[in-house]
Amino acid sequence: MNTTASDGKSNPRVLISRGLVFDGSGTPGVIRDIAIADGVVINVSAQPLNPGSFDEVIDAAGKWVMPGFLEIHSHYDAEIVTAPGLPESVRHGVTTVVTGNCSLSMVTVDADDSADLFARVEAIPHSGIKTILQQSKTWSTPGEYRQWLQQQPLGPNVAAMLGHSDLRVGVLGLEAATDKHFQPSDTQMASMERILDDALDEGFLGLSTMTTRRDKLAGDRAWAEPLPSTFARWREYRRLHKRLRRRGRILQSAPNAETQVNVLAFALTASGIGRRPLRTSLLTAMDFKSNPMLHRVSRLLAWLTNRILGGNLRFQALPGPMTIFVDGVDFAAFEEFSSGIALRKLRTADDQYALLTDPEFRAQFIKDMGGFMMNGLWNRRFDDAVIIDCPDVSVVGRTFQDLSRERGQHPAEVFLDLAATWREKLRWYTVVGNHRPDIVLDLLASPGTHIGFADSGAHLRSLANYNFGVRALTMAKRAEQSPLPKITVGEMVRKLTSDLADWWGVEAGRLRIGARADVVVVDPDGLTDQVFEITEAPAPDAFGLDRVVNRNDDAVHAVLINGRTAYTQTSGYATDLGQSQDYGTFLPSTHTALR
Repeated sequence: MNTTASDGKSNPRVLISRGLVFDGSGTPGVIRDIAIADGVVINVSAQPLNPGSFDEVIDAAGKWVMPGFLEIHSHYDAEIVTAPGLPESVRHGVTTVVTGNCSLSMVTVDADDSADLFARVEAIPHSGIKTILQQSKTWSTPGEYRQWLQQQPLGPNVAAMLGHSDLRVGVLGLEAATDKHFQPSDTQMASMERILDDALDEGFLGLSTMTTRRDKLAGDRAWAEPLPSTFARWREYRRLHKRLRRRGRILQSAPNAETQVNVLAFALTASGIGRRPLRTSLLTAMDFKSNPMLHRVSRLLAWLTNRILGGNLRFQALPGPMTIFVDGVDFAAFEEFSSGIALRKLRTADDQYALLTDPEFRAQFIKDMGGFMMNGLWNRRFDDAVIIDCPDVSVVGRTFQDLSRERGQHPAEVFLDLAATWREKLRWYTVVGNHRPDIVLDLLASPGTHIGFADSGAHLRSLANYNFGVRALTMAKRAEQSPLPKITVGEMVRKLTSDLADWWGVEAGRLRIGARADVVVVDPDGLTDQVFEITEAPAPDAFGLDRVVNRNDDAVHAVLINGRTAYTQTSGYATDLGQSQDYGTFLPSTHTALR
């Protein structure tokens, strides 16, 4: 018997047969049959079920079956408008995404403001964002945004944060919100508090802020200014934190990347001594090459905050190396030193590349790149910066360090020469961190970390972490083969699913009777080094470029969202993914408290 979906099509009864089922609780997998009807799990059976009573049967023998992955740190806010199926995430097992991170959302601001906020920070074409929002943005309040989302043919489920930069600009205007001498009046603060309360009433998960000033704005009005959230003083943050604390909602933010001192203020904000703790999610727990001990600090601080101060602090961690791809000089980490700031502040590519030949600039750039240590997050070394494309084929596959020895130049000088000659046709990558697998496993296994920070939908030419879930499973599979594994597959599944769903407050992350049927079937034989490989594919048409992606399709066998098969390894995407409203939906917060 079939049930009827909202579009009038039949909603099939699905059997996932004889898979090794990891239910999200952290326990080892067990062989089970999973029966699904009307979008929910109706049976988890140790005995084989009769396939004849189902419309669709997925043979999962030899496969792992688990809840769909949650991506807690995406920047899909713009892509949802133009390509709501979010296929790059779906094909890798992601069934729920959280938007509105890093102080950036598109709730209260208009199309121009949204483009200025997002384009440079998240490396998404300014004209693409502006055009799609001018054509499609019909909302200006949290309630209207939720209603709009509920009408979209979403692929994954979507949960939302309200961005503080969005909120500030919506109330103060862009110019005032980026004026270091201007601070909101009591009336303006009350407006921000009211809008935040409205968002929480509508089921938004919380508020995202930003304190690092490295991320800069695009557009004509505030070019190269830091994000509006960074102009707030701590008393403004405290007033908004108070609303979140009272409602049991979430603060997502990032400490100052240059000084990292205010991470202690975040720890105290998350603490619960004499009050309700504030759920606080920070960027990021990573094994940075520039600071080999920093990974210990994040874990220690989370432990002290949660165990000693009664707090509720988590750091977001990325499974696998943090590899950044760069076209020419379009590298955000250059903002971490003076000559790089001068370069990135120039508006046009012509001006930027002309500067590379200026003797005074070159001398300062080489000096800035010569230090062994740094205050920022990049190691300022070119020994692992590999050239992957260039019209001069003799340099492809080599590092700037290699070429410097051959040419008798400083590596930074080699870079400047090649970039000045070939501009954006010089494509290279560097590994910023997570280069030591054992330490990455320590981070992922820590109770003070969440698996996140994938940044899907942003940094389209720079980052490719869409398959973070299968990367994490690959690392767990390998760890489990050691005599004393740091983490098991079952525990890694929990970290990717229920651990996130419970803390962030969304109805997801478990595979049990009555649960929403968001399921991924993984082929463990596909969890190989291939999951760390990168390729390129077209981004949505509105963005007009190719982006780096993961296409490691030996790993994910099938993905179901709301009980409907959205993707299979053999057939690809469902024909109505991104067209039908019968897959993902808006997921409101499950954390409730008195206003």
